[in-house]
Amino acid sequence: MARYIGARCRLCRREGEKLFLKGSKCNTEKCPLVRRNYIPGQHSQKKTKLSNYGLQLREKQKVKRMYGILERQFRHYFNIARKAGGVTGKVLLQLLERRLDNVIFRLGLATSRAQARQIVRHNWIYVNSRRVNIPSYLVNKGDTIALKTKENVKRAIENNLELTKEREIPGWLQWNKDTFTANVLRLPDREDIVQPIKEHLIVELYSK
Repeated sequence: MARYIGARCRLCRREGEKLFLKGSKCNTEKCPLVRRNYIPGQHSQKKTKLSNYGLQLREKQKVKRMYGILERQFRHYFNIARKAGGVTGKVLLQLLERRLDNVIFRLGLATSRAQARQIVRHNWIYVNSRRVNIPSYLVNKGDTIALKTKENVKRAIENNLELTKEREIPGWLQWNKDTFTANVLRLPDREDIVQPIKEHLIVELYSK
């Protein structure tokens, strides 16, 4: 499976905003975007004005990198959203939010989406009492998410919860700290996504 193996902080610098790809490091003074708030490259500090196409492309790249997916899969999600009816941009973001790796990240069980994918791949997650090791698995309303009942898993998750304790869990998810389980109360709404995403630019780009 294709995946990005380059420097993740370089992606944040290229998009000009924090995508929270490195977990807790993104909230410290060591964040490269704080230290070098300009795009990488030889002519990085030269001011340029983006065209409409450039703005659309950058928005698409930002969302792809934020959720950690590549072009083919991202276009697949867009095609599903376009055929689903309703507002295409809203449905697209809803599909991305429903990914299991994103749900693990949103719950604070992982410090980054990359770590969340690793947790899922390592067979730590059960959905409705069934083991799921596919990060792109889409959760549905009423699903119950549980963790593997091993002491090392619990310790690792507790450590992550401590690191992400200031992160707010979105209203469509519920975490039970006593049973170490989570419930999907409803499907995510546009208001549940706090990142500054202009999804209409992505729709315009793919509609050309």
